[in-house]
Amino acid sequence: MSITPESVRQLLSSGDLGDRLRAVNQVRELEPTTAFELVQIAITDSNSRVRYSAVSQLDTLGTQDLDLSLDLLRALLKDPEADVQAAAADCLGALKLHTAFEDLQQLYHTTSEWLVQFSIIATLGELGDPRGLELLQEALFSDVELVKTAAISSLGELGDVQAVPLLASYATDHDWQIRYRVVQALTRLGGAEAQSILANMANDEVEAIATEAQKSLHSV
Repeated sequence: MSITPESVRQLLSSGDLGDRLRAVNQVRELEPTTAFELVQIAITDSNSRVRYSAVSQLDTLGTQDLDLSLDLLRALLKDPEADVQAAAADCLGALKLHTAFEDLQQLYHTTSEWLVQFSIIATLGELGDPRGLELLQEALFSDVELVKTAAISSLGELGDVQAVPLLASYATDHDWQIRYRVVQALTRLGGAEAQSILANMANDEVEAIATEAQKSLHSV
């Protein structure tokens, strides 16, 4: 049976969860304007799995109407399920919706869910809003290692050289994965101070880190 807007719409209204999940997947087969319309139905579904699958498509479909997408995603930041909130945060960054920065900042400070905090911090680099520097600096001191690691990466993506001294102390962190992210971030940021730190990291005991730092130094 061919997938049509009407067949997908019917599945979305089914009382069977499997039908509705299948419908959200089938949305991907439709042209973007129609898909965007049908995803709006799915993000209000009573089941969080359906809502998550739907919101996860807004990173691309949302370009159909950025103002409407902003409203939809802001509402989804208040969803009762953490994974839906996290997916909404991801999409706000992907769509470069800078107007939502304060919404993300507020949610970061009020949520108790590490997954949501992680997604917010990870998306700030992609969002590219200079106001994110302060929040990313705060996240460097998170008790959650993944949040801290995401903050390091996002500081590199943000491109503000003020981040270089913030990253300096993490160049000798006990966790090699954090040190590796520091190398990547400093490479993105560039500048004399970053190069000086990278020169020390070129002698790191972990080969992958040393190699990455050396590569960065030689590319200048």
